[in-house]
Amino acid sequence: PELTSALDGITRRSVIEIAADLGLPVVARRITRDELYCADEVLLTGTAAEITPVIEVDRRRVGDGRPGPLTRELQRRYFDWVHGRDEARAGWLTPVADHG
Repeated sequence: PELTSALDGITRRSVIEIAADLGLPVVARRITRDELYCADEVLLTGTAAEITPVIEVDRRRVGDGRPGPLTRELQRRYFDWVHGRDEARAGWLTPVADHG
């Protein structure tokens, strides 16, 4: 969605960067309900939600009703980034000492 209706958050920007790494075009614009109903995959991003696949919109199944391959790949790469499994993104993390 356009930024008039979506927060320009870190998770959103991260997913856009991952999509670019995968060669996926990203277009920010408003979408219609009909586009959601016809989509092969839908996902939401957020700080707590991270990357959440949407499998149903208005009681209509999205795609085959399961997270799609692009969503799963975006999730996999995102989790690699935030869990320190991607050396190229090591600068994203700040170690926190265990004082216990």
